[in-house]
Amino acid sequence: MPTLSYSRVISLSHPIHSAITHWPGDPQTRFSTIATWDKDGYFLREMTVGEHSATHINAPRSFDPAGRDVGHIPPEQLILPAVCVDLRDSCKMNQEYPIQIADIHQWEQQHGSIPEGCLAIAHTGWQEKWSNPANFLGNGDRELHFPGFSEDAAEFLINQRQVAGLGIDTHGVDPGTSKTFGVNRQVLANNRMVLECLTRLDLVPPVGFTVIIGALPLVGGSGSPAQVLALLP
Repeated sequence: MPTLSYSRVISLSHPIHSAITHWPGDPQTRFSTIATWDKDGYFLREMTVGEHSATHINAPRSFDPAGRDVGHIPPEQLILPAVCVDLRDSCKMNQEYPIQIADIHQWEQQHGSIPEGCLAIAHTGWQEKWSNPANFLGNGDRELHFPGFSEDAAEFLINQRQVAGLGIDTHGVDPGTSKTFGVNRQVLANNRMVLECLTRLDLVPPVGFTVIIGALPLVGGSGSPAQVLALLP
């Protein structure tokens, strides 16, 4: 049986509350008190949250009505080795930066080939913008502007590196200007993982850590908010 050895655990998920950043048109996150300590002897809230709100996982059902839902992702696929590609400098210069195959090759020159079966995470620096929705989504002009993977880079990672999925600290693995969600569609069509709105990526190493994805097993679900834990070596 595989074993895990780690020195530290870090949450890569944003806390969930009613003021979190939402994708335009997605339901607002709300909490309503159902029971109180004084009246009922215990405390209970009702929660309304979109399947793709906060730090979340996308399931193939997002774009394919016959695709696998989040409730049927095999549990062994929710524990993955991971790498983190630091692209902050490029994304700082271009808020719509499309991550290129050349970026991956440059990272591999320093850290070795991206291992098969890992989660490939892009650290764009967008996690720092999370508390300001207009900055995080870049939609001051009613359009979305944030970095993401190019379709060529996604195809390379899936077919040439056989990654288990893609993760990013923006609200999409596709650049914000995308109208087709081609990267999402490509990754999910291959039954791979998509994680969005990650955070604290500045605390993980480039390679050698493990992620555990606590997705809700929502039957029929297109995705789920997730507690993503990084186990550091």
